[in-house]
Amino acid sequence: MTPVGRISSLLLASVIAVALAACGSSAEGGGSSGAGAGATSAGALSADEQQFLRFTREEEKLARDTYGKLGPAHPSFANIASSEQTHMDAVATLLTRYSVDDPALGKGAGDFTDATLQKLYADLVAAGTASPIAALQVGVEIEELDIFDIERGRAKVTHTDIATTMDNLTRGSRNHLRSFYSNLQALGGIYTPKHLDRASFDAIVTSARETGGGSGGPP
Repeated sequence: MTPVGRISSLLLASVIAVALAACGSSAEGGGSSGAGAGATSAGALSADEQQFLRFTREEEKLARDTYGKLGPAHPSFANIASSEQTHMDAVATLLTRYSVDDPALGKGAGDFTDATLQKLYADLVAAGTASPIAALQVGVEIEELDIFDIERGRAKVTHTDIATTMDNLTRGSRNHLRSFYSNLQALGGIYTPKHLDRASFDAIVTSARETGGGSGGPP
């Protein structure tokens, strides 16, 4: 084979290899409509992404456990606590997918690996047991905090399946915030945002309930 022929063969092989790699990448990074569904994005998780998943898993547990504890205060707590379990499961799917240790594994209600969340749980339960209005104020604060923390952590996410899950979780949290705030107002209670700015908070609670999320997505 002439030198030109050898070069042409090498170029052809290179083109084929690139095409095959592109096809593989497309299949691997396919879209996802559900909170925990869809193929993974290429590459290992960064340390920030791993920490974000661990924290979010326990923060969703904080919501579930607190609502379970405050359940007798208002009927809405039981339904939303069940939804928070769905949120926890969606994050657990990602932890398993990427072989990240689960901080909530083996933990009972009200028991947390993260010391900050452990203290926050105790403080929120104590505050929420004071009255039905106080309980709803706690519900509003938890959902407000969830939205704030997920939006802040999502900025460091590079994997599409994690980003999709977090988008679904925040959609669910906005709906929960609307529900708690509406119930709070119905009882004559008030709430001042502690984590979101006033404009962002008002934009959520004055807008319509959102739908969507796909398989595993929050309500």
